[in-house]
Amino acid sequence: MSETTFVQAIAMALAREMENDDRVVVLGEDVARSGGVFRATDGLLERFGPDRVIDTPLAETVIGGLGVGLAGDGMRPAIEIQFAGFMYSALDQILNHASRMRNRTRGRLSCPMVLRTPTGGGIKPPEHHSDSPEAILAQIPGLTTVVPSSPSKAYGLTLAAIRDPDPVVILEPARLYRATRADITDDGVAMPLGMSFVEREGADVTIVAWGGMVSESLAAADDLATDGIEATVIDVATISPLDMQPILESVERTGRCVIAHEAARQSGFGAEIAARLAEEGLTSLLAPVARATGYDTIFPLARLENRYMPNRGRVVAAVHRVLEYA
Repeated sequence: MSETTFVQAIAMALAREMENDDRVVVLGEDVARSGGVFRATDGLLERFGPDRVIDTPLAETVIGGLGVGLAGDGMRPAIEIQFAGFMYSALDQILNHASRMRNRTRGRLSCPMVLRTPTGGGIKPPEHHSDSPEAILAQIPGLTTVVPSSPSKAYGLTLAAIRDPDPVVILEPARLYRATRADITDDGVAMPLGMSFVEREGADVTIVAWGGMVSESLAAADDLATDGIEATVIDVATISPLDMQPILESVERTGRCVIAHEAARQSGFGAEIAARLAEEGLTSLLAPVARATGYDTIFPLARLENRYMPNRGRVVAAVHRVLEYA
């Protein structure tokens, strides 16, 4: 057991699966000699060699295609796209091939490929480096999309993703890479995909979040508690398939819901959760669902990102809005 950062937990999980299964290969831009732009693959080249840790050209379409081809040939590739905003070139391979392989072959083939990529803001980079594309990915049938929110979830969900027989995208919040540490035992125990987790219990309001907004929501819950408002915080660790049960059960108790996400508000994944609440939990709601989100603009350049990104204060304000309804 050791004090482990989020990015170290990912590296630990990759090394564990490469040790356990020689079909697991890692490839992407600068993942070998440089150890990845955030050092998530640091040390893997020395440990497993150039046949299993491979630097690719700066060509995301090629990287995606290599992943599909390797998976179809019996390997278990874990590909890295340096930033989520660079992933769109690879969507052709993900949408038209990886996600359809099982259906296209009527189950004769699958595509056990993992695509890892940093997502979201908080590190003040240039344009294209802070996108949050979970809503786009959630629209792709046959694809699992996960967003870890802590070192322990980064470790457990990465293990599960590599072991899954179908394609999984892991969106890794870049601002969490070195934000916190946790005691993690490298025991190879995976965390189940397709689950939402209750991180805190409260009777007055339900806050639903994922990725970097989970810590903001927990901090907001602390602030609210000083005013006597008790919030349940739910971490949607898997965006697709979505586990609505904990959300519905919590809203049945609290009657109010705030959804917090970093992506733009319009057609963000929070809208799907709100729609499902309207369809499946309308009679539990005592107030309209509120959202604390990014704005409907391109993610701004570094010096303006703090004005864009939702934070604990905006979550608290959304909670007070839903509490205004009798």
